[in-house]
Amino acid sequence: MTTDSGRDEAASEIERLVAELETAEAYEQKLRQRIVEARDQLAAGHASVALSILNDALRDIDSATDVVAHDRTST
Repeated sequence: MTTDSGRDEAASEIERLVAELETAEAYEQKLRQRIVEARDQLAAGHASVALSILNDALRDIDSATDVVAHDRTST
């Protein structure tokens, strides 16, 4: 039998996981868009612009480690 407290905790955890998933999906979309932009720039013969886009993407990845590897010690 589940108590109200247990249900509240489970619902809270589900909400947290859904929010985390939504954040990760938005992050993935942002990176995919950068890849498309870089590919388009390469196709247009603008290698330096493509490299700049990819470098920006790498900086985003480095600065967003909380999205990639969630810190469980803070919860």
